[in-house]
Amino acid sequence: MGGGGDSISSQKLLGDHRRRRGKRCTQLLLLHTRTLLLILIYYMFSIGLTFYQKDLFKDFPFPLTVVIVHLNVKFLLSGAWRSCSSCCSGKDRVSLNWRIYCTKVLPAGAAAGLDIGLSQWSLEFITVTLYTMSKSTALLFILFFAILFKLEEMRWSIVVLVILIAGGLLMFTYKYTQFNLFGFTLVMTASLLSGLRWTLSQILMQKSELGLSHPVDLVYHVQPWMALSLLPLAAAMEGTGLAGSEVGFNFKDIEMAALMWCRVLLGAFIAFCMEISEYYVVSCTSSLTFSISGVAKEIATLTLAVYYYHEHLSLINKAGLLLCVLGIALHVFFKARQLRLETASLKGPTSPPGTGDAFVFPAEVAQPLLKDSFDQSDEEMEMFSR
Repeated sequence: MGGGGDSISSQKLLGDHRRRRGKRCTQLLLLHTRTLLLILIYYMFSIGLTFYQKDLFKDFPFPLTVVIVHLNVKFLLSGAWRSCSSCCSGKDRVSLNWRIYCTKVLPAGAAAGLDIGLSQWSLEFITVTLYTMSKSTALLFILFFAILFKLEEMRWSIVVLVILIAGGLLMFTYKYTQFNLFGFTLVMTASLLSGLRWTLSQILMQKSELGLSHPVDLVYHVQPWMALSLLPLAAAMEGTGLAGSEVGFNFKDIEMAALMWCRVLLGAFIAFCMEISEYYVVSCTSSLTFSISGVAKEIATLTLAVYYYHEHLSLINKAGLLLCVLGIALHVFFKARQLRLETASLKGPTSPPGTGDAFVFPAEVAQPLLKDSFDQSDEEMEMFSR
């Protein structure tokens, strides 16, 4: 009798174990499916926006004006997001006073505006392939400013990263058949400003007293400064041309002009959707996953650009491309290893639980740029992985 009871008990335990394992497998399948779907949506908006803007500028050669329209649309949409959030939660969103707004937010906003404006302007003169390769060097400038502002420590891995990416860019541009010096200068200046932009943005998000840890609040507050920083440049470079253009203020065919401005507004909507998709990827996974997916996005963009525009790359250009991608991939690897070591040290007996709450930067720990939360099970928002 006792032996029969033990057999039934063992079978019951085995059945419970199989059910738990089946449930766990189902949960993992759903999790990976959701992650893959979010990454694909992010790819669709991010890569799609690059090609959409490149084709738009062939018919509407006013990239700085387009960016200003984008910034205003994103400001309105983020404001609507904040209003809906306040109505649903019953809590007011953060609102900065003018002194802090002008002294703290202005530098980050101005750098961001010039970064995006010069990036889009460069698409008028260079190919998508060269644009993507050049913008990938923004990682070097992010690390430079992070070290300058003491957000990162100088390590040998950073030296290797600089050599790989910089060497890859030099090889890629060597005797590149569609090289344009002015466009290349624009995109490299934008990359430098991108490094400054994300470093200053991280500092803003880490200052808990400002309350800008949520990216939608940050987007809402920096958009006006971004638009204002670009307005003088846009007026000087495109004001006269836009005023006399048939798709601008001197239109003769109202339907053609309306269609063109609808295309500009559609690009603004795609840009906003791209930012939201970035937000969902990192909030539902981690910034490490976002970094890894960013490497794949660069490769996908370069591959599509070569195929779509029928660009010819020499052997040395291809070698430079591979070298640059290798540098970015190694950066992700070094970050993953650093995260693993720091997670192990921070998960000691004295570490308080819940250290990595979403949208919260621990005040007592200065986090290096492009870093995941201290606990990967917690999903921290961080938008500095591009």
